[in-house]
Amino acid sequence: MTDQTVMTMAYQAMKMVLIVAGPMLLITLVVGLIISVFQAATQINEMTLSFIPKLLAVAATLVVLGPWLMQTMVDYIRQIMEQIPGLVS
Repeated sequence: MTDQTVMTMAYQAMKMVLIVAGPMLLITLVVGLIISVFQAATQINEMTLSFIPKLLAVAATLVVLGPWLMQTMVDYIRQIMEQIPGLVS
């Protein structure tokens, strides 16, 4: 296994993490921003107010994007498993 192979695998793993976690993080960011603007406009300073909407938004994102995320992960794992014999020699 060469340095180039290790760096390529690390790059692919980081890219997969961004693809899988990105939608949830982006939705959480948008919902948090909307709630923060609402709190600033109404002067409600409740720390727990943003927790439930964020949780519901992430759950809805998982329901909508779940099959695509699972297929993406299965394809990545299948690709890694197919590369193992070439890495051992």
